[in-house]
Amino acid sequence: MKASTQARLWYAQRISAMVLALCVVVHLLTILVAMRGGLSGAEILARTRGNTAFALFYALFLLSAVIHAPIGLARIAEEWLQWRGRSLGLALLAFVVLLLVIGARAIWGVYAGQ
Repeated sequence: MKASTQARLWYAQRISAMVLALCVVVHLLTILVAMRGGLSGAEILARTRGNTAFALFYALFLLSAVIHAPIGLARIAEEWLQWRGRSLGLALLAFVVLLLVIGARAIWGVYAGQ
């Protein structure tokens, strides 16, 4: 792998880690506020249904996870398992697609109530 590609991946993982950290903090604070406010699951879902800001926030959360996780998994597979090449790339692509599908379905389900 070219040094410039490695550098881009390094930056992508570090930037996505920063976004993930911020999203996790906001997510946990939201949970704490909801719990302290005594909101039920149904009340929380009523507030998130149709809330575009909610959907965009969690889409950003999902996107940062989809960028971050496969880069880290690739490094682990290369270092621990000596797994390289096309098969690793295809496995990671399948993982990315799975993350996107599961995450998008969860966001859509809470946003649209389906």
